[in-house]
Amino acid sequence: MSLDKLDRQILSLYQHDTRLPAEQIGAQVGLSAAAVQRRLKRLREAGVILAETASLDLRQIGLGLVAIVSVDLVDESARALRAFRDKVLVRADVQHCYGVTGPADYVLIVVVADLAAYDAFCKACLLHDPNVRSFSTQIALETPKRSATVGIPD
Repeated sequence: MSLDKLDRQILSLYQHDTRLPAEQIGAQVGLSAAAVQRRLKRLREAGVILAETASLDLRQIGLGLVAIVSVDLVDESARALRAFRDKVLVRADVQHCYGVTGPADYVLIVVVADLAAYDAFCKACLLHDPNVRSFSTQIALETPKRSATVGIPD
């Protein structure tokens, strides 16, 4: 789907706050509320807008530990990569999963309550998986920025 300038402006505003009324978006981009709603509907149907979610304060809901986990697999065949990916994608504690280049095959962002919960994650997903050669973990000490928004290219 090709995006025009108005689509890009709407997406830029909408991704920061999906509760913005179409009237307010329209006033900023020069369209009527109905035109904004039609464009948003088209963007949803085309799969440009994948979901509309809430951004939560992790600490307030008891999730105080963010771990960045690099995972190196033994077997890197398409089947083995898919099996590992499928295993971690169903876990609520895996916030992000990236297939990457370099010494690791995957980088995971794991969000859990504490070290005991992270240890349980490791035992369930990594330590007993014969295809996991190794993994390393970095614990986030602070999160000055956590965002799902992106810069919309012109």
